[in-house]
Amino acid sequence: MEHVTRIVIIGGGPGGYEAALVAAQLGAEVTVVDRDGLGGSAVLTDCVPSKTLIATAEVMTSFDSSYEELGILVADGTPDPADPARVVGVDLGKVNRRVKRLAIAQSHDITQAVTRAGVTVLRGRGRLGGGGQAIDGSREVLVDLADGGTESVRADAVLIATGVRPRELPDAQPDGERILAWTQVYDLEELPRELIVVGSGVTGAEFAGAYQALGSNVTLVSSRDRVLPGEDPDAAEVLEDVFRRRGMNVMSRSRAESAKRIGDRVEVTLADGKVITGTHCLMAVGSIPNTADLGLEEAGVAVNDWGQIKVDRVSRTSAPGVYAAGDCTGVFMLASVAAMQGRIAMYHALGDAVQPLNLKTVASNVFTDPEIATVGYTHADVSCGKMDAVEVKLPLRGNPRAKMQGIRDGFVKLFARPGTGIVVGGVVVAPRASELIHSISLAVDNNLTVEQVASAFTVYPSLSGSTAEAARQLHIRKREGAGS
Repeated sequence: MEHVTRIVIIGGGPGGYEAALVAAQLGAEVTVVDRDGLGGSAVLTDCVPSKTLIATAEVMTSFDSSYEELGILVADGTPDPADPARVVGVDLGKVNRRVKRLAIAQSHDITQAVTRAGVTVLRGRGRLGGGGQAIDGSREVLVDLADGGTESVRADAVLIATGVRPRELPDAQPDGERILAWTQVYDLEELPRELIVVGSGVTGAEFAGAYQALGSNVTLVSSRDRVLPGEDPDAAEVLEDVFRRRGMNVMSRSRAESAKRIGDRVEVTLADGKVITGTHCLMAVGSIPNTADLGLEEAGVAVNDWGQIKVDRVSRTSAPGVYAAGDCTGVFMLASVAAMQGRIAMYHALGDAVQPLNLKTVASNVFTDPEIATVGYTHADVSCGKMDAVEVKLPLRGNPRAKMQGIRDGFVKLFARPGTGIVVGGVVVAPRASELIHSISLAVDNNLTVEQVASAFTVYPSLSGSTAEAARQLHIRKREGAGS
């Protein structure tokens, strides 16, 4: 009888369910232990819901900012008398019901795909057994079942993909009504009139921009000197300028110490003693890995000071036969990276051909308006000498399609090696930058030169034409540098 490898996956998010599909395709006997629903937070409370909400906000912003210039008439008197600049309004309850409906549908689709592949799904919470590896190298996984009782499952390899949860400040505890974590905003029936967003990272910036577009008066509290401190500085500057121009109150170098509810108001106290008030407060101050009480220490799985599981480029932990994937590793907190880590783990565990994770080919996107998409080496890498590269930044305001669509903000930036002209990175700030970055991702992943990118046909007129033009300018710069 042919030996079948037993795989147990703890966590049903992108890292877990993608790993399960790969392992099943490779002939393994696969069990997924899932607590909240397949898809995890990415589908149920994070990526899918937030981007669905943002899709509504994007339509609102596009219309508000360009309908007059494009010659669109509004003939039914829809402007709100209290806000003449706002032409259309939003029913947040209806928006959020659609958000939750789509999230549940996506989770259902994933569950069907996984079960059709022959994967067993156990509802409950899994943890590594305390006995270590057996003589045959297998491990025990204990499952506290959702309907009661505990089940023991043997595994030849275990993948931990338990994700993260919102970080909470001791003096700013979410109540789900006025003080909110990002997982709670989809229960709101009415649009917050005055929303304070604490935290200017990706989550904070996305929600701040979305609610401003939906009609809230937004105050963004940032402890750093600019919005999106981890992103390209030129991109962050564009976004902050857009936020301010649209009426957002951006408070830089302002650290929130506490948030408390007083009746139907929320008071946020800053480190300098200043108090700001609003009707609602959204806390977006980072995340905590879900790695406690998993039996990691007893199993020999090393974690760092933040509780994130340490892994190598093929997703192995420090314990034989135990892998980890996704946000609980802190490698790169993107659903796409989690899925890749999970797939790589299964390829490695099951002896298939495997290519180690290469973070320099990862494309990421901030779903603000405009969006910010990046891939490869960054401005920071070039500035610190990590990568020797030249760059060109081409504003979109000169692009003919951008003019036609009323797009005023954004740019395309390319980084290339000075001698060979190989493209090593790029940034796009534009509507749907998440779609435009793909051509640059292909260039980075395949070591294409600026000449190759520049010589590929683009549609005229199109925003993607700016990518080819930036490549042409880098080619000219390279020629000038060679001739000097």
